[in-house]
Amino acid sequence: MNKPREKDTEALLKETLELDQSFRNSVGTINEKGDRNFLFPKKPSGFYTYRRQLMSYLLLAIFFAIPFIRINGQPFLLMNVLERKFIIFGRIFWPEDFFIFVVAMIIGVLFVSVFTVAFGRLFCGWVCPQTIFMEHVFRRIEYWIDGDRNQQLRLSRMAWNSEKIRKRVLKNSIFYAISFIIANFFLMYIIGTGEWWQIVSDDPKEHVSGLSGMLIFSGVFFFVFAWFREQACIIVCPYGRLQGALLDRNSIVIAYDYLRGEKRSKFRKKEDRAAEGKGDCIDCGQCVDVCPTGIDIRNGTQLECTNCTACIDACDNIMEKMDKPKGLIRYDSENNIASGKSVVFTGRVKAYIGILALLSGLFLYLVMSRADVEAIFLRMQGQRYEKIDDQTYSNVYNWKLLNKTPEEKFYSFKVISPAEGLSLQTIGSDEQITVKGSELSQGAVILKMDKAQMTGTTTEVEIGVYEGDILVETIKTGFTGPLIKPKRKN
Repeated sequence: MNKPREKDTEALLKETLELDQSFRNSVGTINEKGDRNFLFPKKPSGFYTYRRQLMSYLLLAIFFAIPFIRINGQPFLLMNVLERKFIIFGRIFWPEDFFIFVVAMIIGVLFVSVFTVAFGRLFCGWVCPQTIFMEHVFRRIEYWIDGDRNQQLRLSRMAWNSEKIRKRVLKNSIFYAISFIIANFFLMYIIGTGEWWQIVSDDPKEHVSGLSGMLIFSGVFFFVFAWFREQACIIVCPYGRLQGALLDRNSIVIAYDYLRGEKRSKFRKKEDRAAEGKGDCIDCGQCVDVCPTGIDIRNGTQLECTNCTACIDACDNIMEKMDKPKGLIRYDSENNIASGKSVVFTGRVKAYIGILALLSGLFLYLVMSRADVEAIFLRMQGQRYEKIDDQTYSNVYNWKLLNKTPEEKFYSFKVISPAEGLSLQTIGSDEQITVKGSELSQGAVILKMDKAQMTGTTTEVEIGVYEGDILVETIKTGFTGPLIKPKRKN
């Protein structure tokens, strides 16, 4: 990291704050009339851009490969909201496991918070699907068809002639085709590759809802990447708004070294900028031209910044041509720029990490201790106890068994307590109950209890769910009977 020149930090900071602050009163993507101000960012190139491209290719390969990966016959990842069935890492989760999802979501939010406090919006610039698809897929196609920033500006101002119509039709056709492909893969994440293949291979009349979903998803993606673009990050995404509360002066963000750059002025050959009190910033505007959200990073950290590093590469290229050290714009903290001191792992970060570790441990425990079968055993509504004889009464119960594994399982009910005077009889099925993989079976049983075992109008009983001779689930319920009058002592 470059060491800033020695300056009166407080005086320079005061001068910087006294600069034009009008940028805070507006958004770069909206003009004075309130209309959309379309951005035409210049094509970036450099150290960070190349590495972000490699990262995007890796993540895109993972995104398109995951729907076809299976573990023990189950998809690696499936979020079937329609059937309330979720598969993560090949393990099936049902609505009964919702509390595990709640813990997982809290962990995810907390992890993002910890990461943001320490390293800013690094997620947005390097991993976010919006950034990956926009900057490394759609934008690259746009550069190929419409050209770089100047060519795009000329094309937008051009009258509708044959060249403009041809480029617009070609670009939007490719954009919609890619949006359609992305929509199909997102649909695979929801319904699975098998259901998806049925939709695309069968008669369209048999899958109107599925095909409608494809077209709706395709239209949404096309709208976002062809028109809405950076507005998704500036207006819609809540993460950008959170950084105002999460970031502090020790957070590592993309920052402009004002100690080294100010006072900024245009470049003149053979000038002694240090002697004239000028900084290294030549006010070329390249950092603004390449910004996909239209901000000037020299104004400091802003909510619109997605940490995409385009301004770093643009500035480094200029510094290299001027034979100046790179890093005028770099990953750094405000404290380190101002004083050369920075502490990434502050007390707040350590507290977040501690809570994150506890929740992660809880999540692992819940996942590892989760039973493979979910059993529900309830007394049939509207049914009173039935008197079989003077000493025996019966209750009817409904049961449900959910097999959370992909394999077929065989279960049976057995009485645990009271060990004597209580018997169980299944209705309309064998004692051994067959439950197919990832399916729900249900039925009814009759419990018969001797009067001598009853402790009142309701007696607690315990039923075991067995897989062979192995107890896999224990159920507690109540057995209702007549009021048992205690015997009088002589």
